[in-house]
Amino acid sequence: MTDASSSTPPLPDRSAAEAAADAAGPTPGIAGVDDTGVRRLEGQLDEIGRGFLSALFDITFTRFITRRLASVFFLVGLVAIGIAFVGTFAGGLISGIGALGQNLGGGIALILSTVIVVPVVAFFAVVLLRFVIEAGVALVAIAENTERTAENTRRS
Repeated sequence: MTDASSSTPPLPDRSAAEAAADAAGPTPGIAGVDDTGVRRLEGQLDEIGRGFLSALFDITFTRFITRRLASVFFLVGLVAIGIAFVGTFAGGLISGIGALGQNLGGGIALILSTVIVVPVVAFFAVVLLRFVIEAGVALVAIAENTERTAENTRRS
């Protein structure tokens, strides 16, 4: 058997940076090679490694956080709508039951209107919340695509 320490693999004739630099032609989205031989990314691909806080405190507003926060806003909005729904629904039922002793027809009308109107209003609130958040995300997507188009136009 051969000793593992005596049989080392042959070393390449050039560094990883040189080999990566000599790779086939210029590649879109590649800005060069770092000292480890790994290609550097540019443009939108470069944003992959950037953190949320650095984007949050970007005073030039070149990076958007709307897409990252859209799901959080939607979840918070759903929770708020759910709490309002439960509170309004319970309050309407309690008021309707309390009104039954004084005015039977009024109490029944209040209970029925609560059972019908409150879920419908809550549903429309969820739809409106979704529309508003989608509009904000779409506006940011338009801004990002316009920026990319402008960059590509300047290059050509």
